[in-house]
Amino acid sequence: METEIKRTSTKDIISYLTEKFPECFSVKGPVKPLKIGIFQDLAEKLNEDETVSKTRLRQALRHYTSSWRYLKAIKVGVSRVDVDGKEVAQIDEEQAAYASKTLKESQEKFGNKKPTDSDNKKPYKGKQGSTGDKPTEKKRDSAKFKSVKSSKPKTAKKDAAPLKPVESATIKVGSSVRVQLGNSPMNATITEISGKDISVQLDSGMVIKTQLQNIYA
Repeated sequence: METEIKRTSTKDIISYLTEKFPECFSVKGPVKPLKIGIFQDLAEKLNEDETVSKTRLRQALRHYTSSWRYLKAIKVGVSRVDVDGKEVAQIDEEQAAYASKTLKESQEKFGNKKPTDSDNKKPYKGKQGSTGDKPTEKKRDSAKFKSVKSSKPKTAKKDAAPLKPVESATIKVGSSVRVQLGNSPMNATITEISGKDISVQLDSGMVIKTQLQNIYA
């Protein structure tokens, strides 16, 4: 029966401390920096309270004082309070600097953690266990081989089909030609001839304007 009434959740313990010591703890709104060594005071106050163990109390305090909300409240000149909310000491520069450093490190760690978590989730969407990972690796390997194989014919085509310049007299609208774009010749159809400018439509549907020296049979 005693185990059932024990408060084991950090959130529950902090809420409980807020109810018991409202001038010291808060769940929402402004946070008051706590007296150094307040754990001992709380342990004495809750000595007869069997619902909160000292171990859980210490964990809850650590969680409360390491939150961003709490660390932001640690500033030079701000007073610390005891369990009754009475001001007992002021925060000095060293304490404020340490809190600021801890806050920055925590925020950076939290920011770097998100992508790692999302990356870790991706592999586990498939089958569980190492057996489920092997087919994925095989698929990736086969994809690599396919990409290698597909690149070979392209190289062969470039060597086997040399480009032949076309003569201006043979060019007319509707003719199928090849257009040199960078290092890759592409199939195209002439759609308009206007002086030196020649408009062609690529197989992809894109229409571009070029000149005679870039067009081949």
